[in-house]
Amino acid sequence: GRPCDKLRLPGMEDSHSPARNWGEMDIDILVKIFQSFDIFELTSGVSRVCSTWRLACCDELLWNTLDLTIMRSNFIKIPQEPYVYVDQRSDKILNRILKISLGLSQGNIRTLIFHFNLYLADDQLTYTAERCPRLKRLVLPAWNRIKKSGICKAIQIWKDLESLTMPSIAQPPYLMQEISNNCNNFSELKIMGTFDINFANTLAIYIPSLKVLSLRCSMLSRPALLVILEELKQLEVLNISHCMLVDTSKTVLNELDEEILQKASRLPKFITCMKDSCIMCQRTKSDEGLMRWYKYQEGLWKQDEVKSLAL
Repeated sequence: GRPCDKLRLPGMEDSHSPARNWGEMDIDILVKIFQSFDIFELTSGVSRVCSTWRLACCDELLWNTLDLTIMRSNFIKIPQEPYVYVDQRSDKILNRILKISLGLSQGNIRTLIFHFNLYLADDQLTYTAERCPRLKRLVLPAWNRIKKSGICKAIQIWKDLESLTMPSIAQPPYLMQEISNNCNNFSELKIMGTFDINFANTLAIYIPSLKVLSLRCSMLSRPALLVILEELKQLEVLNISHCMLVDTSKTVLNELDEEILQKASRLPKFITCMKDSCIMCQRTKSDEGLMRWYKYQEGLWKQDEVKSLAL
């Protein structure tokens, strides 16, 4: 890189003090400063100031987590698949941020977090996966534009994946099978959307060793809940707080019955909330079990009663 310009501090113009060479700053101090930057600031060009600053920008302390929750797509909903249209400018900005940040990270990213309304395209996901192969945690709550082939290719790269936050999908077996085949340490799952008997059976077949499961603020069928409690023998934490629990006829149940409570008693941690006075429970019912997070305060979707899943 080119040498840093010698900068004079305010008031030094008439002083005999030497100009300050910012390229000689201690790298640990630079890293500490850069840790306070958001992703836009960190990718704005500071790495091009000089070789010292670039070295600091590539420090793995800055890239354990790539948090893109300050980014979201400029989109409109459309009636046909993928049900959203993202404008070209949004994609262009995302491509730029991904290119710079994934280049600086040098493969050190372990946690990758996308905003609830950031609609990644197939090629963007593949590009990302190839450049952070050591990923352990993925928060990807919207994938309207990601195809089956795209997510499967990413999972095949992410052999170290342990935790996934995802939307509900109509046909979960292909994804859970891919995780089962490739991610030996996978243990934690959060599903933001409807959880039905099909999804429950899929987990029982492909991820029977799951340790942590959060279904908060979702529509949850009673038969699906029973499958989870009966078949996931190694489950330690189950969060069904603020869920809209329904029976086979889609009737909303207002409390957990004795059979569910008895089967759940084996769990070290079973987190529930079905109070009429609870605002989040009210919102889940109002949204019919599919939360419209955009209606509420920013960041509400990040919350979880399970500490390891909260953002």
